Amino acid sequence: MPYCCQCGQSVGSSDTFCAVCGARQPRSNPVQDTLSSISGRTASLLCYIPVVGWVAAIVVLAAARFRHDTQVRFHAFQGLYLFVAWLIVDWVLDPVFSFSVFPGPHMHRVVPQLFRVIIFIGWIFMMVKVSHDETYKLPILGELAEKSVSEQR
Repeated sequence: MPYCCQCGQSVGSSDTFCAVCGARQPRSNPVQDTLSSISGRTASLLCYIPVVGWVAAIVVLAAARFRHDTQVRFHAFQGLYLFVAWLIVDWVLDPVFSFSVFPGPHMHRVVPQLFRVIIFIGWIFMMVKVSHDETYKLPILGELAEKSVSEQR
C-alpha cells in the first residue's frame, strides 16, 4: 500500500491527493523493460546490422531477457565476432598491406577490400538466415560463438 509523500499516511494507489494533508501524490510509472516487446528473432537480426550491430549484440548479451536464450546469445556473439573481424581488417590488414610492395597502382588495397566485402556479405547472409528462423554457424566465428555461449551456462 502506498503512503503520502508529505505526511506518511496511507493513500490509495490511484489517489491524486492525500486525504489527510491534501498533498499532491506523484504518479508512479512502472518501469518497463524496453526489450520485453522484442522477439528473439528481431534481437538476433539486430546483431547483424553491418558495422553497428555490435551495439545491439552487447545490449542483447547484457539483457536479463535473453540470459537463458542460447540461440539469441549465439547470434549476438557471432555478430560481435563478425564486427571484430571487420576491425582486424581495418586496423591490421589495411596497414600491413599499405606497406607492401605490389606491382600496379592501388594493388595494396585489393586484399583488405576483398575481406571487407566478404564480411559485409556475411552480415547480409546472416540477416537473411535469421529472418527465416534458420541457425547457421559461420566458419571459425560460429565455432567461437558456440563456445562462448556454452561457457556462460
